[in-house]
Amino acid sequence: MSASELLFSYGTLQNTLVQLETFGRVLEGYADQLLDYQLRYIKIEDASVVALSGKTYHPIAVPSVSDYVDGVVFKITQTELLKSDQYEVNAYRRIKGRFKSGQDAWVYVKA
Repeated sequence: MSASELLFSYGTLQNTLVQLETFGRVLEGYADQLLDYQLRYIKIEDASVVALSGKTYHPIAVPSVSDYVDGVVFKITQTELLKSDQYEVNAYRRIKGRFKSGQDAWVYVKA
């Protein structure tokens, strides 16, 4: 495995079928909490993303002081991180989040 990255997921990237299609493998991870965000839902217009996830509405993290979002931190490669960028639609942007564990990880939040 090439150099590793940590990626936090609170949504469809936790789905085994999405992982297999996006990364070609099932990811391993651990539970954590993204601090100072809360979840909202957005309608996904990209038919390929909807077909893969099976959902028209996906969660999206929006800033919210003193709230948190539960999810999973996955260890992935730099190449897989670029594949996750391709999976996520334009409503999301990737940032380094602040987590309860103190770990640094990438997370997709509202663009």
